[in-house]
Amino acid sequence: MVSYRVQQLDVRVETKTKDNVFITAVVSVQYQVLKEKVYDAFYSLTNPAQQITAHVYDVMRSQLPTLDLDAVFEAKEELAIAVKAALSQTMENFGFQILQALITDLDPDQRVKQAMNEINSSKRLKEAIAEQAEGAKILQVKSAEAEAESKYLSGVGVAKQRRAIVDGLRGSIVDFSSGVEGTSAKDVMDLLLLSQYFDMLKDTAGDSNCKTVFIPSSKSLGDETRNALLQAEAGK
Repeated sequence: MVSYRVQQLDVRVETKTKDNVFITAVVSVQYQVLKEKVYDAFYSLTNPAQQITAHVYDVMRSQLPTLDLDAVFEAKEELAIAVKAALSQTMENFGFQILQALITDLDPDQRVKQAMNEINSSKRLKEAIAEQAEGAKILQVKSAEAEAESKYLSGVGVAKQRRAIVDGLRGSIVDFSSGVEGTSAKDVMDLLLLSQYFDMLKDTAGDSNCKTVFIPSSKSLGDETRNALLQAEAGK
């Protein structure tokens, strides 16, 4: 009895690639008997599945060794077309029609798959490290630019502060000299220095980290304060 239904045969082929990696391929072949050649299909072959398997082995083991492993996965369609063409040319003489040939699985050795995954993982990790380093570089550059800008603005602020202090002192000296008769610029400076001295004592007393302050008393308080301020200004 001959069936006209479509039949499917799954053929497992183990072979190696051009880069000497063993791989197992599964080829699914769909075929059926031609009604006009039913006599040939019944009497020509005793085992059509075995004949199909032999042709699949022949095509796959002649094509795969010419390709590297990576190229095999990209050439599935070309391999399937080659298998179908070879089978159609042969099996039609025996009364069978090849409807489709599909490569349904490509399975290299487990260690090879693990190595390929590690290579891909290392490549992506290298790219991630490069991107991370580039990000750190950008952050460092921006931080340096921000620090430079901050120092510049701080310098501008200090300069403005000193200018304001000088302008304030000049105004105080002029006002005091014009308002109090018989005073000189030195008297006004001594008064201002004395005021700053008491402000310093107040701030020092309110500082919890300050312990003791020693001030020599061999000279006048105004001279001592003035000399201390001049020395501090010269040290800047």
